[in-house]
Amino acid sequence: MNASLLTAAHRSLPFGTKVKVTNKRNGKSVVVRINDRGPFIRGRVIDVSKAAAKNIGMVSSGTAQVCYQIVDAGTQKIAGKGLKEIDG
Repeated sequence: MNASLLTAAHRSLPFGTKVKVTNKRNGKSVVVRINDRGPFIRGRVIDVSKAAAKNIGMVSSGTAQVCYQIVDAGTQKIAGKGLKEIDG
């Protein structure tokens, strides 16, 4: 994953999917593009690049509780386009 791009890793969302990630602590949001698989640490659902983490104010903490919502699924259909809460 290129740390300078607004990208993220997710276990199952198709590559190219655009996802809005919101830091629950401060309400800051960023739209990222899924371009990698992961995270592979139990309890984590999405892994954002350093640039994305900086935009939502979570670089110093390293992890954060976030919500994510699919903004653009591209050409592939995805079930359950709703808002999901996750622990970062």
